[in-house]
Amino acid sequence: MDTMRDRFISTTTLLLDEDPRIAVVLAEISRDGFDRAERAHPDRVVNVGIREQLLIGAGAGMALTGLRPVMHTFASFLVERPFEQVKLDLGHQGVGGVLVSAGGSYDWPAGGFTHMAPGDVALLDTLDGWTVHVPGHPDEAETLLRRAVTGNDRVYVRLSLQSNSAGRAVTGPGFSTVRRGSGGVVIAVGPMLDNVLTATEGLDATVLYATTVRPFDTAGLRSATGASSVADVVIVEPYLAGTSTAVANDALADLPHRVLGLGVGRGELRRYGQMADHLVAHGLDAHSLRQRITGFLHR
Repeated sequence: MDTMRDRFISTTTLLLDEDPRIAVVLAEISRDGFDRAERAHPDRVVNVGIREQLLIGAGAGMALTGLRPVMHTFASFLVERPFEQVKLDLGHQGVGGVLVSAGGSYDWPAGGFTHMAPGDVALLDTLDGWTVHVPGHPDEAETLLRRAVTGNDRVYVRLSLQSNSAGRAVTGPGFSTVRRGSGGVVIAVGPMLDNVLTATEGLDATVLYATTVRPFDTAGLRSATGASSVADVVIVEPYLAGTSTAVANDALADLPHRVLGLGVGRGELRRYGQMADHLVAHGLDAHSLRQRITGFLHR
């Protein structure tokens, strides 16, 4: 199976051929994958080198001319390093674009902490008007990317090497119900779904699946909590733990509720290891999730 990043490259290459409005801005990362596209569309495939602030500035400039820029590099260099440009060149100027990341929270541990970005979604939460997609499979990544390039808004598509075993139909921005129960609600975000399903096997809990986390599906969460006297909600996200607890609390503000946010911890893991090791260290493997979810719901 191809990775989400592979699918991003192949899909965007086709989109460049199909839509003269689309442009791609790179900062060395994935440049080899866009070699053919760069030769075919030298005016709409631009590599700025290792200059991530320029990456965003160039994309914003293209948007001002009417193009739909797709800006791509590792998440830490796409959101964190050029955050001022994301805030001003895109947000303050009121132009749109599509940020497509790679690397996720810990996809390449050997790259060290400079190549990890567990705080990317939380950082974008400080800005207004961003849609955030977190696909859990290459098929979903393609659907969400094709949807993102058609608009004029600001969109972040967060890609990862971690993937669920099968893609699911992305019918809209809201959460989809994967399993129904009455003993609480567990929201699995993107590539967390497989581990969440294993962790909650046999539990009397509703499992919701989210590939779009901003805007947050308030109506979907409220509907899933049903007529419970106290709504117990667990959110399992592949980035900083607690990123979505505030919006979930706001969604249930008029109801008695408890919310537990599970995700990547704030402590820096200084041993490289592999992606699976980081999942275990952050308590995001199926066994750890089972203990943490049952401990919360049965409290």
